[in-house]
Amino acid sequence: MKLSMLLWLASVLPQPLADQTCLATTVYLEARSESTIGQYAVAEVAMRRRDRGTWGDSVCEVVTSPRQFALTTTASNFEVTDLNSWTKAWKIAGDSISNWSLPQGERTVYVPRADAFATLAVTPTWSTKRVKTIGEHAFYVVNN
Repeated sequence: MKLSMLLWLASVLPQPLADQTCLATTVYLEARSESTIGQYAVAEVAMRRRDRGTWGDSVCEVVTSPRQFALTTTASNFEVTDLNSWTKAWKIAGDSISNWSLPQGERTVYVPRADAFATLAVTPTWSTKRVKTIGEHAFYVVNN
């Protein structure tokens, strides 16, 4: 399925399916080759940003904020072809949304306070504090 179709689906689906679609697509694009923990950590960053409201009030608004996640930097004709990775990303997105609906003290947290990440191939100029490295991603606290 093309990225443009997934984004269209997210625009017409009811909540929480819309947010799960956006989050699953983000996990797939950003971290499908990473470990399960690394994929949960990517989802966690998006959920934390949603809670803060700076980048939007829904997961879809957060992950489609300009130049924040791969959804806005990947060509709309990109094809999601790895169905096993998509299925895993879908599960991780659903689990993450459920986890984030719990009271803060009851949530499973993989990258405490992290609100940004980057691949190890780049050194971001915006980083203030690296929280953790998981696979090929470093997770940072940028906005307290």
